[in-house]
Amino acid sequence: MEDVKISVRQFAVLVMIFTIGTTILVIPSGLAVDAKQDAWLAALIGVGLNLIVVCLYNKVGDYFPNMSLTTYNEILFGKWLGKLFSLVFISFAFVGATTVLFYMGNFVNTQVMPDTPIQAINLIFGIVVVMGVRIGLEAIVRAAEIFFPWIILLFTILVICLVPEIKFELLQPMFTVGCKPLIKAVLSVAGTSSLPFIVLFMVFPVHVNHNQKAKKAFLIATLLGGLFFVVITFLCIAVLGPNVTESHMFPSYVLAKQINIGNLLERVEILIAGIWFLTVYFKTTFYFYGFVMGLAQILNMKDYRPLVLPLGMILIVYSLVVYPNVAYMAEFDSKTFIPYVITIGLVYPLLIMGVGAIRKPMSKNKNT
Repeated sequence: MEDVKISVRQFAVLVMIFTIGTTILVIPSGLAVDAKQDAWLAALIGVGLNLIVVCLYNKVGDYFPNMSLTTYNEILFGKWLGKLFSLVFISFAFVGATTVLFYMGNFVNTQVMPDTPIQAINLIFGIVVVMGVRIGLEAIVRAAEIFFPWIILLFTILVICLVPEIKFELLQPMFTVGCKPLIKAVLSVAGTSSLPFIVLFMVFPVHVNHNQKAKKAFLIATLLGGLFFVVITFLCIAVLGPNVTESHMFPSYVLAKQINIGNLLERVEILIAGIWFLTVYFKTTFYFYGFVMGLAQILNMKDYRPLVLPLGMILIVYSLVVYPNVAYMAEFDSKTFIPYVITIGLVYPLLIMGVGAIRKPMSKNKNT
């Protein structure tokens, strides 16, 4: 098993990329469906909720600073119940990896290369994911650190080019959406961006240097990553309008098509695709890393690498069947995924805190 340490800066980069991930391409459409022209407000409130979730995760991380979540499960809940909780946890990581891989294949197949079958796209992308996980955690985070400035650069170019296209009248009337649609939109933000952070417990805090600094970096990176999708959502509403935003599956890609500066700079939507490719790769990789590493620890294996290739084959195949069609995907994401991710990303950590708070005083009494 890996015994490596990553720096606080590398962990912050990982968190920002994980936050951006699928969010910038998918979340504006769902927010526009629920919150209409106030989608940007829902995204902003969602960032505040993300920070609360991260504060919870920082507190949970204090219970097992020197071990991963799957190892701590057995200590906290006992051998068999702990393994059961760990299986539920790694199944969430596996489903996360397959759904994100499907998003990638579906996006490339429908928007970039329509003549290329999704099976070929998922196979090629999945092979790169498997290679990354097999090489190991340290190499993955170093690669993320190298590519992150390019993500920032592409995003900055995109925003600067879209500023002249903003129409503030599309944002009006403001604050007219009721509380219920707004709450639903805010929960979808947290469900997409912060609650999946629970997968990072396979890396944080056990593999991160300077635990206290890492907790602060966790919060800052979540805030900065959240600003990415707040800006993208604002631009989608202010440039395309709420009706166009909610009618497209990938509105931010449509948004990039609006760039036209002097009839010289246009058709640069590949910028948003470049951000998407990079961030989705690392998000898929860490989902899959959490799944493989967690399963290896459940099976008490000394090395996780023999599992990477066979599980990678299962990952690629399952990514092709996890959503039978796009209509099923929309139905699952809007009605099933949010309760599912709240159970794993919120109820489960609260359970760990509750049981951990009870077990610690008991162990102290036994020692005395």
